[in-house]
Amino acid sequence: MSESSSTSTKPYLIRALYEWCLDNGYTPYLAIWVNEYTRVPRQFVQNDEIVLSISQSATKDLIIDNEWISFHARFGGVAQEVWVPVNHVMSIFAKETGEGMGFEVIPYTPNESTTNEPNAKKKVLKLVK
Repeated sequence: MSESSSTSTKPYLIRALYEWCLDNGYTPYLAIWVNEYTRVPRQFVQNDEIVLSISQSATKDLIIDNEWISFHARFGGVAQEVWVPVNHVMSIFAKETGEGMGFEVIPYTPNESTTNEPNAKKKVLKLVK
């Protein structure tokens, strides 16, 4: 299979390490590279990076799909929606031990065929009688 047609292993490894953290009673954290396509609380970004807990107690509606990581969380008591391109994840690790995995960052570039990016306009069909 050619490189362009195969699915990246990165989201699968992130999901596996997330599950490993939970199974071992650890707190999963993500280190994320931030640019204009990353929706995170900007006041916590330093040097274009942010570290976020993605534990079950810190997030609501966590989704780790093959292109995006999204969830709701409270920052300073304010509920916010977080959207991170999977390619912007620098590492996932257990807070308690530091064990985890680092990844290459590939800057996200919007693609017209990508429909599940944040702010994407989805077409809605209406029943016309």
